[in-house]
Amino acid sequence: MFTNILVPTDGSGFSNKAVATAARLAQSLRAKLLVLHVRSPIETPHHVEGGALSNLGGKVVMQEIEDEERRLLDAALEIAAADGVTAGTAFIAGYSPYEAIIRIAQEQHCDLIVMASHGRRGISGFLLGSETQKLLTHTTIPVLIVR
Repeated sequence: MFTNILVPTDGSGFSNKAVATAARLAQSLRAKLLVLHVRSPIETPHHVEGGALSNLGGKVVMQEIEDEERRLLDAALEIAAADGVTAGTAFIAGYSPYEAIIRIAQEQHCDLIVMASHGRRGISGFLLGSETQKLLTHTTIPVLIVR
């Protein structure tokens, strides 16, 4: 059935639930699991004169961002490990999370994407958009939505 599962995470409770679901599925199918985090590409931090960040160097801010990404992915690895799954991790910078998810899924030959949905409906769903919805309309890879 599925042998290579990708689960994107942003560290939220919703995406942690998707990680747990993907881990249980990977364990039961004896599939590989890849946890992915997509962040906005920040070449140089935007400083506001007199703001808190204006006193920090760009390298310090970037290191803090990378440290936070590592904590986020480590938390996802712990969730997977609780179900007996050793997962791989990746993080990538991208302006469009759904496009980055699809690209990594294709490059890594994933045959299933497990993704959280925040369940926004109505006007908030329309205005805020949905990376999950965009992913669903632009990929041919099967997607399991976790709510």
